[in-house]
Order: sequence, then structure tokens, then C-alpha cells
Amino acid sequence: MPQILKMSELSQLYNLPELERELDFMTSRSSGKGGQHVNTTETRVEIHFNIPGSQMLNDEQKALLLQRLGHRLSQEGNLRMYSQKSRSQADNKEDVVKRFYELIAKSLKPVKKRIRTAPGKRQKEARLETKKAVSQKKELRKPPETEY
Repeated sequence: MPQILKMSELSQLYNLPELERELDFMTSRSSGKGGQHVNTTETRVEIHFNIPGSQMLNDEQKALLLQRLGHRLSQEGNLRMYSQKSRSQADNKEDVVKRFYELIAKSLKPVKKRIRTAPGKRQKEARLETKKAVSQKKELRKPPETEY
């Protein structure tokens, strides 16, 4: 069985404020396995997080999240995630909160600048060989020169 982490431990693990205070949790009936049990219990857990309205994130973090998660947000800037993997509402809640923290942490992580490097010796040689081969092929297309 996987290790169960409390929500506050998740925020510490991902070095984020305790954002779960700003999450709106909703439950609904899940699809999938579970037989008749699935028709009577609300095990699917859905969360909504309003990025512009968050009081725990600073303006810079909000702008970064809005930019990087734009394709996943509603018009108002709400992030919606859900989980229905398990037959247990508690497991689904834990899963969706964990995925939420992973997504936020990944989105806030700064992108490393690529350091340009010079091409290696082998690459230079390979490029020159290719150029020679193409040049020779084109040279062979020309009609032979006749001397008078």
C-alpha cells in the first residue's frame, strides 16, 4: 500500500504554501468499476482552484501559473482536476490533491536556460563529409567538358 501523506506534508514536500485551504472540493458519482456500489456513493472527487483569487500565492507566481497552465484553465482562471481511480472517496481525494501539488510545483519550477556549446570534432567531420558527398554528386550531373 502506498505511503499516505497528510496535505500539510504535501505542501512541505513540494515547498509550497498550504494551498488546500483554497481548494473547493466537490464529490460526484464515479464511473467505472464498483458494481452497484458505484451507483449509490459519491467517490469521484473534483477540486477547483482559483489562481487569480489565491491569497497564498504572490503576483509573480500567479502570472507564471496563468501562463503555463493556460490550456488547463477556465475563462476565470480556475484550475479543475478530478480523480476517480479508486472506489474510496478518501483515496481519490488524496490522489487529486497530490497531483495538484505536483502540477503546481512543476509549473512554478524555473526553466533552465540552454547553454550553447560548440559542435564536437566528430560532428564537424560528419558535416564536411556530407558536404563533400553532395558536392561530388552535383559535379557528376554536369556534362563532361570537351577540349578542342
